[in-house]
Amino acid sequence: MDRNLSLELIRVTEAAALSAARTVGRGEPVLSAQLTAQAMLTSLAAVDVDGTMVIGEGPAGETPYLYNGQKVGNGTQPAMDVAVRAIEGRRLLSVGLPNAISVAVMSEAGSMYRNPAGMRYMSKIAVGSEAKGTIDLDQTAEWNIKGIAKAKHMDIRDVTVVVLDRPRNQQLIREIRQTGARLHLISDGDVNGALMAALPDTGIDVMMGVGGASEAVLTAGLLKCLDGDMVCRLYPHNISTRQQALSLGLSLNETYHVDDFIRGDNVFASVTGITDGERIEGIRYSERGVHTHSIVMRSRSGTSRDIRATHRLDRLMSFSEIDFINTPEEALSS
Repeated sequence: MDRNLSLELIRVTEAAALSAARTVGRGEPVLSAQLTAQAMLTSLAAVDVDGTMVIGEGPAGETPYLYNGQKVGNGTQPAMDVAVRAIEGRRLLSVGLPNAISVAVMSEAGSMYRNPAGMRYMSKIAVGSEAKGTIDLDQTAEWNIKGIAKAKHMDIRDVTVVVLDRPRNQQLIREIRQTGARLHLISDGDVNGALMAALPDTGIDVMMGVGGASEAVLTAGLLKCLDGDMVCRLYPHNISTRQQALSLGLSLNETYHVDDFIRGDNVFASVTGITDGERIEGIRYSERGVHTHSIVMRSRSGTSRDIRATHRLDRLMSFSEIDFINTPEEALSS
């Protein structure tokens, strides 16, 4: 495939981020999610692909927009699998905290991992290219952090580990602290945590802990473009999910790698900031318009582009301007 679809995906994540921008800090996550999903779906309809939503905003019947299995794009070839998070870090956005982003990933049809048991969580370790091949879920946190430090020519005390601050990760947090490594706890957004570990000059070296299973597919797409590494394992959070996984013949000891989540080497990704983060700037307003910052990536070439754009408010028509020019209440009622 010669087309660089990441340059088309950027309009998709920009549309979602622009729609979310006016709801930052409003404490209305449901409203924000609805606006961004609508804008993302509208923008996806203009992309020249025959797309199938593999990782969307939820199962069919639970969400009207961007549901799993939904057809997206304008129906022309190529056929592509699609994974999105209109808002990665919905709670962060609702209270105005950093690191809310919009993410979209595409790969060839049939290449993305389908979760047969509907498992919600996975144990994960994700790193950038410098530490590729040094991580192992069967080893301790100390073993992994020492290996990362050695690969990056760092003292273990200078390694920074991102972990979701959840009860299920408390034992891991204690183990990391015992190593002497630096710990950066986040309340939401482990896709962004893994992205920061893979990008240079973020101050983040590794993401560890139990996070979303769907998010692992999105993360794999980003890491594939950035030549990063990730190991994951299904994490049954209760007895019923364990029994369901076992009844389907799934091994709870199997380790999944980046290539298990997205096969092949034709992956396209775009990330647009909504609120400011370590590496990606959020939406900003000025008298000249609305400013966005995105990173677009392609796995085959290994190209990663930082794209900063200025959008004129009086000409923002292609994403359905009511979503982010009028008030959120007007957008919902229209």
